[in-house]
Amino acid sequence: MGVTCVCPVPVAEGKSVQQTVDILHKKLEQLGAVKQGSFCVDCETYQSTGNTGGQPSKLLYVMHNSEVPLSCMALFEGGPCLTADANFDVLMVKLKSHFQNAKGHKVECRGSRYRYCDFLIKVGAVTMSSSARGISVEVEYCPCVVPGDCWNLMREFMQSFLGNNVPELPTVFAAKPEGLFAPADCVDTMTQYLELFNKLRKLQIPASNVR
Repeated sequence: MGVTCVCPVPVAEGKSVQQTVDILHKKLEQLGAVKQGSFCVDCETYQSTGNTGGQPSKLLYVMHNSEVPLSCMALFEGGPCLTADANFDVLMVKLKSHFQNAKGHKVECRGSRYRYCDFLIKVGAVTMSSSARGISVEVEYCPCVVPGDCWNLMREFMQSFLGNNVPELPTVFAAKPEGLFAPADCVDTMTQYLELFNKLRKLQIPASNVR
């Protein structure tokens, strides 16, 4: 896995979520990107049922990514994060006396994968309870694992189809120690998706855009 950036894309004025996704697909195809299947990222939210020593209950996010189908990520609110195999979902059922599933809070991002030279691009519609919440774009520069070495190149590429919606360097990379070899990994990608999902949960989408 290379350096990956995940960012939201606003719904185009007068367009629906799906229409805006289709516009992004067309831009990528005009650049010469080739469609290579589909992808899915999802997130289930659990809340700890007991509080220890008067501490407030914490949230646990269990996430799956179709790029790593045999693994899942468990991210605690405020850290830490662990990588487990796909059977972790079964364990969460057995831990229901400690972690309660927050019904109606499952978020999914589904869409198409595109390949352009050394870039892998994923454009997805984000849904929550079957309702469209927004659009995500994931861009991975495959040959590099050090964000500082390729960020300018990634920005330039993203600008070619995102225009003014190109994000700043993700905070998960900005927090990495300078001067040390701290390669990007799958946890960085899922952390970005979690930040995006939490923002979109709070966002109100006009009914005219949910088509």
